[in-house]
Amino acid sequence: MRQILAAFLTAAVALAPARAWAERQVKPFFGGAFAGRTTFFDLDNAAGDAHLALGGSALVLGELVGVEADLGRVSAFFRSGDRHLVVAGSVTTLTGNLVLAMPRRLTQYSLRPYLVGGGGLVHARVKDSLEVLRVSSTLATIDLGAGATGFLSDRFGLDWQLRYFRSIGGDQRSQSFGPEQLSFWRATMALAFRY
Repeated sequence: MRQILAAFLTAAVALAPARAWAERQVKPFFGGAFAGRTTFFDLDNAAGDAHLALGGSALVLGELVGVEADLGRVSAFFRSGDRHLVVAGSVTTLTGNLVLAMPRRLTQYSLRPYLVGGGGLVHARVKDSLEVLRVSSTLATIDLGAGATGFLSDRFGLDWQLRYFRSIGGDQRSQSFGPEQLSFWRATMALAFRY
């Protein structure tokens, strides 16, 4: 899967016009993951709850098309505040994406909406209090979303985004009901730094 992701990003960079790579952005974000579904044993019944999500992305964006690397973590995805059957349960995503944005010349002094989509890896980790149903699984994933970025100055702005993650091709394991699957929505707000 890593070779596919590397080839995807290399091809996107190679096919893009050289003048399109003038804008680079870094976006540390916070937000929430919600509406999660999984076939892993969810002892606290917490996957569908809202959880804090943190992470960041790096983006190279031309007039219309860009490439993005996104790293996110939901540290309590499998934990509920009241049941305590799970002592640690996190989800980490790493994806490479294509971005299709409104032309910069049309949105220079307002919000710049965009679509984003791609694929990568999702790692699920669960440690229960009895240490019987431990999970440590890395799956291929796809992600699709939309957002908007507004710059308050030449270098600094804000970004809002909604993105859906879904694992693909999970194996049958003893820690899951059927093939391993994981999906959730992530809504974030980010600081956007342009250089």
